[in-house]
Amino acid sequence: MTPISTAESHADAPIASAPDARIEELAEQIAHATPTNIVQSIRALKAPELQQAAQLLQQHFLYANLIQATTKQQILTETGQQFLLPAHFGRNLDALYDCLTDTLLHAGEQPGFIVVLEHIPTSERFNKEMREQLLDVFRDAAEFWAEKNIPFRCFYSFY
Repeated sequence: MTPISTAESHADAPIASAPDARIEELAEQIAHATPTNIVQSIRALKAPELQQAAQLLQQHFLYANLIQATTKQQILTETGQQFLLPAHFGRNLDALYDCLTDTLLHAGEQPGFIVVLEHIPTSERFNKEMREQLLDVFRDAAEFWAEKNIPFRCFYSFY
């Protein structure tokens, strides 16, 4: 699996233009004021800005827009497709964790990751418990990379 680098193109990823002073300031804030291994709400940040910041920080950018997904299986499928996970990805939470950790670890040296999960559904078909289980996978991945001193910052939004 090759994570989506900011230099690569992906059909569903936001389009980022050349960085400006605001993006440089955001990259500086992420690098020095945001914990290196965290999962947090995206708040006022925008995915294209985070993509540009990842590029400035020379980190991988992983992006999934889950607005069309309404069930756990759809979310895992969309995440797998948009993160370009390997064909053997099992479309379950354990397999997602494995792809975010061991698979990437064995792919070579990793400079760090900025991950964006946009529009995680807040529906009966994907309830609060399921949302927390999904985010726990990213929290666990953040801990995994923290042990290796590699930044893994995940930002998410609900829909």
